[in-house]
Amino acid sequence: MSNSSQVHTISGRGLPLVGNDIDTDRIIPARFLRAVTFDGLGEQVFADDRQQLAAHPFNQAQYQGAAVLVVNRNFGCGSSREHAPQAIARWGIQALVGESFAEIFFGNCVAMGVPCVTADTAGVTALQKQIADNPTVQVTVDLDEMTATAGDLSVPVAMGAGPRQMFVKGTWDACAQLVAQAEAIAQTASRLPYVAWSVAAQTH
Repeated sequence: MSNSSQVHTISGRGLPLVGNDIDTDRIIPARFLRAVTFDGLGEQVFADDRQQLAAHPFNQAQYQGAAVLVVNRNFGCGSSREHAPQAIARWGIQALVGESFAEIFFGNCVAMGVPCVTADTAGVTALQKQIADNPTVQVTVDLDEMTATAGDLSVPVAMGAGPRQMFVKGTWDACAQLVAQAEAIAQTASRLPYVAWSVAAQTH
């Protein structure tokens, strides 16, 4: 049975972002954390880096509208701000390929339905070069075959079995899971004596 939360493949143009240990403060500077919602964060992704470096990949015209971000080692390290993956996703990125990801950043991405897959250094470097040489190349992250392809280049990728199953089965979406199980939740609640007691207490 399929559902709209399932994630099997993500395709689109790629964006190569070279560098190790890119932390969450660089992804979304702290001054943008005061926002009550995540709206508008996409416009501020890498705000300081982009201001300091005109040639930053997120500034370059050929990468606007890219869907797959290709990074290097320990991406998303530093403070555990959910704003970082939110900003990346709201800019338009739907999947990431990298050598490694900080654990909390990875977990936040899973909770948002944005898969982060890993490849070895040679594979990541080859993908980054392929995209840089041909920015219009179609990049596909395939969670069934566990590959990342760009044109005629195919790189094996990895993801833990648990998170991968959450994507392909659609169980990463906690809200959708609750909505889908609403009837079962109501039935369980009706059998719990303390739920009935709390409702009774509120009516008196």
